[in-house]
Amino acid sequence: MNSDGKPVRVLIIAGSDSGGGAGIQADIKTVTMLGGHAMTSITAITAQNTLGVDAVHMVPTDMVIDQIASVVSDIGVDAVKIGMIGNVSTAHAVADSLAELSCPIVFDPVMVATSGAVLADADTISAFERLMRLATITTPNLPELEALGGKNALLARHIPLLIKGGHSEDDLIVDQLHLAEEQCVSWSDERIATRSTHGTGCTLATAIATGLGQGMDLVPAIERARLFVRLALHDAPGLGQGHGPMGHQSVREDAMVAGPSLNQVTVGCRDYGASVDFYRTLGLQQIVDSPSNGYARFEMPNGVTFSIHQNDACSTSTVVYFESKRLDAWVTELLSQGYMFDQMPQDESWGWREARLLDPAGNMVCLYSAGENRRYPAWRI
Repeated sequence: MNSDGKPVRVLIIAGSDSGGGAGIQADIKTVTMLGGHAMTSITAITAQNTLGVDAVHMVPTDMVIDQIASVVSDIGVDAVKIGMIGNVSTAHAVADSLAELSCPIVFDPVMVATSGAVLADADTISAFERLMRLATITTPNLPELEALGGKNALLARHIPLLIKGGHSEDDLIVDQLHLAEEQCVSWSDERIATRSTHGTGCTLATAIATGLGQGMDLVPAIERARLFVRLALHDAPGLGQGHGPMGHQSVREDAMVAGPSLNQVTVGCRDYGASVDFYRTLGLQQIVDSPSNGYARFEMPNGVTFSIHQNDACSTSTVVYFESKRLDAWVTELLSQGYMFDQMPQDESWGWREARLLDPAGNMVCLYSAGENRRYPAWRI
């Protein structure tokens, strides 16, 4: 939301994907799921599916610019995401039309589709220089980075970069943010085993643009965008015979809520098996089954999780969980107000970072950050 309570307005300049996995279609889904209002300037119409691109029809440059002018003049814009441009004349015209805007711009230099189809020729790639200089951040993958001249060449020209590591052969994906030659922030995560990776780059860039438009700083916007992509990969529906679409529509509040979120409660039980059967009968989907630890976790249709933990003292075993992406800062604020913690923030073996304190009635309250590990732990059933 903007400061006036209205959804952030995100202008997407990109190509259309008839298969719905990438391009404008992925962008609209991303903006919508993150609470924004998506507007579009379509640069190309493609006939494609999960197996590849069969045909491309370029939209005339004048029409691309008319779409931009139409929405900006009436609705306004809080952030821009640029994806597939298509040809050199459109690249220069888009640069001209955006030069007067003062909002954040994210440029995803689309050159090759996941299937291998070439979506930008050499002249168009050369024209990307103007768009990179306008952009708040440019988000190339490794092949795109090489086509643009390499990291050192771009940083020497003071081009801010988020280098995406998904095209590496490693099991660990490393993304690197370079704002200057000596300034780097990096993130690493295990590769998610799925062939439904169509649209990951489009989705990431659009999620970053949405966050920037909502007033987030760049690093938190990237962190939320990365989480959104990973959850969408976990939730991929498995459509098509090739590189299928991700599951944008199934991403829940994990990637959307900025403040404290009540999404997990643990209650005690005395008979593990009976309690598991009871909650499964109620219709809850079990996602963790650890009878040796007396612990089971369930998931609701809206993504909220609920757990049982075997404990003879059931009356004192209930734990209420509030999640925040800024856990450590939250705890620091509470300490400054005089609250005492039974446990300061620490990384747990189950992939959560937790701090614990008692409410005035003696109930245990857990403040935590889990990201994708709440709904998708490594041992998910």
